[in-house]
Amino acid sequence: MAKSTRRTLLRDGCLAVGTAALFSLSTPEAARAQSESASVFHVFAFQWKPGTSEAQKDRAAKEIAAFQGVIPGLLQTHVGPNISPRGKGYTFGGIMQFKDKAALDAYVQHPAHQALLVWLVPLIDAIELDLRA
Repeated sequence: MAKSTRRTLLRDGCLAVGTAALFSLSTPEAARAQSESASVFHVFAFQWKPGTSEAQKDRAAKEIAAFQGVIPGLLQTHVGPNISPRGKGYTFGGIMQFKDKAALDAYVQHPAHQALLVWLVPLIDAIELDLRA
């Protein structure tokens, strides 16, 4: 019998677990069920239109952060100024983690979100991405 080291046991164990996980998602039904229940990340970035005040920018950050605990299925919210030098004019942004796609869809229609959009949309050019995790 070949001598097994801790390294080979760990390596072989990781390969077995990874292979099992791969095969468990190999059927279309399994992949669909997993993707429908997976967390969804809503990513957004704003270019502020000329004339937008610092008070309006602060209000946007505060109102978006305040969705936490108000929007059902919203797990995390991070929002603030973009610190990347590669932002291409997008100086503000955020990321929100939702329990699943249904929670994200409900957020879009939620009264708190709709109230924010009323005053915010005229002040921004935005980009949004929604990603499954």
